[in-house]
Amino acid sequence: MGYRKFLFLLFVCFCQFSFSSSIPHLCHKDQSTALLKFKKTLTVDSSLVTCSSYSYTSSWNRSRDCCSWDGVICDEMTGHVIQLNLSCSGLVGKIDSNSSLFQLSHLQRLDLSSNNFSNSHISPEFGRFSSLTLLDLSDSYFSGHIPSEISHLSQLQSLHLSPSFETILRLTAHDLTLLLQNLTQLRELDLTSINISSTIPPNFSSHLTTLRMGNTGLYGIIPESIFHLPNLETLVLQNNNQLTGYFPKTKWNSSASLIELDLSGVNFSDNLPESIGYLTSVHSLSLKNCKLRGPIPESLLNLTRIEDLDLQYNSLNGTIPSGMFSLPSLSRLVLSNNQFSGQFEDFNSNSLIWIDLSNNQLQGPLPKLIQNHVNLTGLILSFNNFSGHVDVSLFADLKQLYYLDLSYNHISLTNENKHNVTLPGSLMSLQLAACEVKELEFLRSAKLLWHLDLSNNRIQGRIPDWAWSNWMFSLQRLNLSHNMLQGVDSIPLLSIEAIDLRSNLLQGSLPIPPISTRFFFISRNNLSEEIPSDICNLTSLVMLDLARNNLKGEIPQCLGYISSLEVLDMHHNILSGTLPTTFRIGSALKSFNFRGNKLEGKIPQSLTNCKQLDVLDLGDNNLNDTFPVWLGTLPKLKVLSLRSNKLHGSIKTLPTGNMFPQLRILDLSSNAFTKSLPTSLLQHLKAMRTVDQTMNAPSDEGNRYYQDSVALVTKGLELEVVRILFLYTTVDLSNNKFEGYIPSIMGDLIALRVLNLSHNGLQGHIPSSLGSLSSVESLDLSGNHLVGEIPAQFASLTSLEVLNLSYNHLEGCIPQGKQFHTFENNSYEGNDRLRGFPLSEGCGNDSETNDTTSGLDDEENDSEFLNDFWKAALMGYGSGLCIGLSIIYIMFSTGNPRWLARIIVELEHKIMMGRRKKQQKQRSDKRRNNSLA
Repeated sequence: MGYRKFLFLLFVCFCQFSFSSSIPHLCHKDQSTALLKFKKTLTVDSSLVTCSSYSYTSSWNRSRDCCSWDGVICDEMTGHVIQLNLSCSGLVGKIDSNSSLFQLSHLQRLDLSSNNFSNSHISPEFGRFSSLTLLDLSDSYFSGHIPSEISHLSQLQSLHLSPSFETILRLTAHDLTLLLQNLTQLRELDLTSINISSTIPPNFSSHLTTLRMGNTGLYGIIPESIFHLPNLETLVLQNNNQLTGYFPKTKWNSSASLIELDLSGVNFSDNLPESIGYLTSVHSLSLKNCKLRGPIPESLLNLTRIEDLDLQYNSLNGTIPSGMFSLPSLSRLVLSNNQFSGQFEDFNSNSLIWIDLSNNQLQGPLPKLIQNHVNLTGLILSFNNFSGHVDVSLFADLKQLYYLDLSYNHISLTNENKHNVTLPGSLMSLQLAACEVKELEFLRSAKLLWHLDLSNNRIQGRIPDWAWSNWMFSLQRLNLSHNMLQGVDSIPLLSIEAIDLRSNLLQGSLPIPPISTRFFFISRNNLSEEIPSDICNLTSLVMLDLARNNLKGEIPQCLGYISSLEVLDMHHNILSGTLPTTFRIGSALKSFNFRGNKLEGKIPQSLTNCKQLDVLDLGDNNLNDTFPVWLGTLPKLKVLSLRSNKLHGSIKTLPTGNMFPQLRILDLSSNAFTKSLPTSLLQHLKAMRTVDQTMNAPSDEGNRYYQDSVALVTKGLELEVVRILFLYTTVDLSNNKFEGYIPSIMGDLIALRVLNLSHNGLQGHIPSSLGSLSSVESLDLSGNHLVGEIPAQFASLTSLEVLNLSYNHLEGCIPQGKQFHTFENNSYEGNDRLRGFPLSEGCGNDSETNDTTSGLDDEENDSEFLNDFWKAALMGYGSGLCIGLSIIYIMFSTGNPRWLARIIVELEHKIMMGRRKKQQKQRSDKRRNNSLA
């Protein structure tokens, strides 16, 4: 009995020991208190809880052990909190160095990503978590400098610090070096979009599997050691435009493990090497905008696991290897914006769903096997040289297709079976610009369209009712410009962002789009009637272009209340009345163009509230006002055109030190301004005093819809300058009543391309300082009372193409120089005392000779000899210049060789003049045609 009792007690003890050892320790009270204090400093914004069903902290309360709280994991043996995962919990608040979070000294993993700790800096106290293996603070609105104490976390294996949108995190080059030196256990490092502005240190953990340092301002050369990290699976350095790289020419050590490689924007300026074929494990390869050139190497076809290949925006050329379309795993192929040529061959692929070959030089017909690729979702072939008829049946069976772009090729879209064949109903974006589309029947099944571009086609009549009905709930962008549509009475869509109906044959009254419309373009039509005041209901309008119609009546004053409006263009209509006077503080207006109407009254001073104003064109109206000097306070104004109005009085300036700081075009011509030229105004034109080379290639500043234009008189022709208007640095004060002298300060405006002071009452000499206008191409001082000689400095104006000094009182010799040989008599007519080429009365130095003994007695013989010479030259000119010169050479062999230099000079001059006249006529004809167009 005793033996049995002993065994029973032994069993009980064993069971108690086993049970007690399996029960986890409870959460330590101090850590539970620290977590609750941390929770108390934060609030929860449910709208931010997007990547989880609810906020983890909602389960935190004293009625439960903290080790059972959501997001909290404790060590089973000690009860210490070792993991805290609060990712995407909608937390809002501030984490400072006094936060109770830092009392959790045993943490091994801490994830606070995707919350909102705005106004919080990353505290140095994070460096106290000496046991951390994971720290994720990404996308949580931390800002400021990343403390060097992060480099103390020597056990870290994963570090993610990328900031949220619109917040700035900085890491010094020194701290980056420390971080890489000390964190020798790192497997994952994500510093995306942190402002580093450093070279890349060469020392990386050999354990590294993921390195993300895109958009960080890195510069210098990528250390080749990165490409040889033995365990690297992901390398992303995209959008570091000052970074230079060199591909390994032999096998990359990491090639066997590399899965994702994104070096977009890095400057390689090299061919794709054959060594790219060693990356046999890669799934995603992006090398867009890397300045790559040459052909695609055949070795790239070894990448049999690749799913995403992006080589767009390079200078790659040659033909596209046909096997590329048949790579077994490839789903996305993007080769746009290169220089590929050849044909798009038929291909077989079970994996390709997205093909983008736009902006290349591909030609020939589209491959018919496209119709077999039923999984295709996107096909973008625009801006190539594809040709032939393309029937809509080619795409009818592609039931997954939602993006199709065939614009700007040489194809003609046909629909041979109009009633039975339509494009897939799955289409969301369809772009068929310049594809000779004539009707819309093939779109009957496309009821999900979000973006439709049928511009530059042959669509006539009206948009059918079924189309408006189909697209009522989906369409956001509609472009039917440059067609032959004749009527759009209304636009019955529920919601839309952009509508472009420019350059059609639309008549009647202006249709009003939905109130959601942000971009509305309907210029170059035949619309008449008045502008309905309902247009002001479009309170989200950004751009409104009603130019070149026959709209009449007054401009709705309520347009000034639309604070989002950036472009307001109604030029060349028949509008009357006054300009809107209701522009408010904070207006977004950038371009204001009412040129060529019948507007009266004054220029509204409320335009001073439009601090973003870039272009102001009120030319060719009946405005009756003095010079609006208050416009000089607009800090961004680049173009001011008030030409052909009834403006009068002298031009004065404000007593301020900074007026018109950005102005590059000033056109006050054909008004009634009086007194002296505005010297005080000219002193303020800072942008005209510096030649800005960046102006030679202006970007569209993100503006894909609208291009500013302004009418200018340049080089004797009136033309409409579109979008390049900032190249034409211009001052035009012609056809006014200015008096007095031309101020010498005018010569400081060295960026001027066009200067026109003609038809005024200007007196005195032409200032020699105008010879400093090294960029001037057109200079017109005609129709004044100028006296004295033409400044000799004008001979150095090598850019000058048009010069008009006619009808003044100039005298003396015309300067001689390369450009002056190209100007004809009409540049100088009406100046009776001018002499020299090309006028009939020569100057004393016109005929230079080194033979002083021959004197004037030889002129008659010389003249007779020259007559014979020109006869010979002209005889040969009809048969070709070489024959003419041969005849001249024979004459020289028996004549007087001392004339050689003079004859050659005159021959060159006559040939050059002939060519110049021909070129001027060609340019004149071209400009005239453009102006008429």
